[in-house]
Amino acid sequence: MRIIDLSSPVDATGWEPDPIVHRIMTPAEGAVHMSEEMKLHFGLEFDPAELPGGELLSLDTLTLTSHTGTHVDAPSHYGSVGTYGTPRTIDQMPLDWFLRPAVVLDVTDVGIGTIGADRVRAELERTGHDTQPLDIVLLHTGASRFTGTQRYFTDFAGVDGPATEYLLDLGVRVIGTDAFSLDAPFGHMIREYQETGDRSVLWPAHFAGRRREYCQIERLAELDRLPPTGFRVACFPVRIKGAGAGWTRAVALLDEETV
Repeated sequence: MRIIDLSSPVDATGWEPDPIVHRIMTPAEGAVHMSEEMKLHFGLEFDPAELPGGELLSLDTLTLTSHTGTHVDAPSHYGSVGTYGTPRTIDQMPLDWFLRPAVVLDVTDVGIGTIGADRVRAELERTGHDTQPLDIVLLHTGASRFTGTQRYFTDFAGVDGPATEYLLDLGVRVIGTDAFSLDAPFGHMIREYQETGDRSVLWPAHFAGRRREYCQIERLAELDRLPPTGFRVACFPVRIKGAGAGWTRAVALLDEETV
């Protein structure tokens, strides 16, 4: 079996709308910290110099959102009320949604803007994939080439409402993208709304989750390394209690004959 990493890194050096703070305690600093904690909490004296090289363990402390890096959006992210009941949080989602056969739809030629239902349907037919309920659909938009830059958050394509509904009608419950959002860029949606007055163009993919329970994987990477079909995706979200999203180390699992 071959494993392909589909995850973008959590990188404090890259550009983010909500900057990442990554504080690193070195092994030497960890030794001093441990010594201070032992004295504070247990009244014990310990000289860090007694440790090999005067070092103990490193420790990383990060400040970031649950939507930083590759992550899975839970239904509760889309709104507080769903027509199907109370939207579930990420820790409540069934694990069998996140290890499934998958298909990649190549929509790289769209550039910036909206991907419609006809395009999704045609691309799915082109792959020859026989879509089954709970299959995972991945959208290869090409946006991941801008990861770490400001363009990643503005230059991409997202699906519209009918395209989302089409996939949900097929029984798909996890839709992934290598872009910042499954919806079109914020600026694109706002301008279209201002021109048309049509509220349905505002975050249609996310708001579809208020009517139909499903999850999104956003900020994937390396989708160009995958065949259109014939593989599985594992994308188990981190179990953050009560959260609207959880980070995931998404990977593709390819059998040897698929490679």
